[in-house]
Amino acid sequence: MGEVVIYKLSNKLVDILLVFMLVMSSGGMLFVFNRNISTIVFLFFLLIVLFFFGSSFKRINFNSSLFTLSSFFLLGTINYFFALFDQTVNKYFFYFLSVFLSTLILFHFNNNRSHNIFIKTLYAVLKLIAIHATLNFFLFFLFRNNLIDVVATKNAYETLFNIFFYAQERGIVNIYGLEFCRNQGLFWEPGILQIFLNIFFFIQAFIIKRNRKILLWIGFLILTTYSTTGLALLLFQTVFYLKRELSRNKLVIPIIISLMLPVYFIFTQNVENKIEGEKESSFQKRLFDLTQPFFIALDNPITGVGLDLYKFQEIREEFYVNSNTLSNLYSFFGVDQKIEFTDRGSSNSITFLLAATGFPTTIILIYMFFKQTIIRERKWLWMTIIVMSVISEPLLLRPFFLLFIVSGFMQFFNRVLLHDKQLT
Repeated sequence: MGEVVIYKLSNKLVDILLVFMLVMSSGGMLFVFNRNISTIVFLFFLLIVLFFFGSSFKRINFNSSLFTLSSFFLLGTINYFFALFDQTVNKYFFYFLSVFLSTLILFHFNNNRSHNIFIKTLYAVLKLIAIHATLNFFLFFLFRNNLIDVVATKNAYETLFNIFFYAQERGIVNIYGLEFCRNQGLFWEPGILQIFLNIFFFIQAFIIKRNRKILLWIGFLILTTYSTTGLALLLFQTVFYLKRELSRNKLVIPIIISLMLPVYFIFTQNVENKIEGEKESSFQKRLFDLTQPFFIALDNPITGVGLDLYKFQEIREEFYVNSNTLSNLYSFFGVDQKIEFTDRGSSNSITFLLAATGFPTTIILIYMFFKQTIIRERKWLWMTIIVMSVISEPLLLRPFFLLFIVSGFMQFFNRVLLHDKQLT
């Protein structure tokens, strides 16, 4: 009996570490500072888990994983050779490595665990991230004058013990007299922390369904990120949570309203600040990232301009959209056009994918994205959260989010393989 308990505990710890690294590989500071080393450690640890902490490989899981990798390799090869300009091989290698990591993670949980174990493990990891984010927020007030400067990927940060991170130069916010630094937790910017906090909120509210106090805690943490998208997603989820709870217990109405009111007021202030205030450049950049890559894709509709990010930055710096066309689009959003070009990458994962790979490949990948089978409860709400997340941040081709595209491919090949087996 004792050996079984120890084995189960070791499996749980291994799974938590795997999923933690999966999340960190999608915007975590650990991978920002040490991307190559961290990725190699992640890969080797994952291989060790597969061979020493798992059961024998089931043929259908192995074959569907192999076909999935082959599909991505084929799509990547076509894009590489038919891209608008010569591409850098190592960029494609890292994209494929991300796909490889996502496929191995999914293979591990399909082959050695169960569907629910991945969700429970993700929930445990997100709770740890939320605990860290809570400390990160409050420790700033105690140590804001004793932080050490660090630089990563051209961005300047301040750190406390290389565990807590802040960006005071661009992250200080004053709300009703309270000045604080936007909470980025373990990630390279607050916009990524809010994504995983909103995922945490979803799992707690619609899958775990146990403790309402945790929802208030998560809502507070999302407020500390001061992210427009984060606040919008929180309000969106809260509305549907309220609708569900009203049918069960009307006494929760005051609690839900007490959560929604401060979120709504801060959200409206945030939106006004970004559309017409001092943070206007952030909104303009995101709107430009929504529109310009789409027009690049229209000029290169079949295979796109290539996935090499640096080449894409060079192309978009010299790519001009007809000013009348953009003006009409911007007027649709009720704003003036103030950006005509940029030399930076796109914050919008989907329009970047469209410009980089063209319409056929993007349609295939997005279709598989929506066919994911990892989260099945309230799938439409879940996909809304994830799509809004990858539209606001360049994360779709990172391992955690690739996991859902991989899931769609593996589900497709599982059905094909089962159908062939039945025929034989």
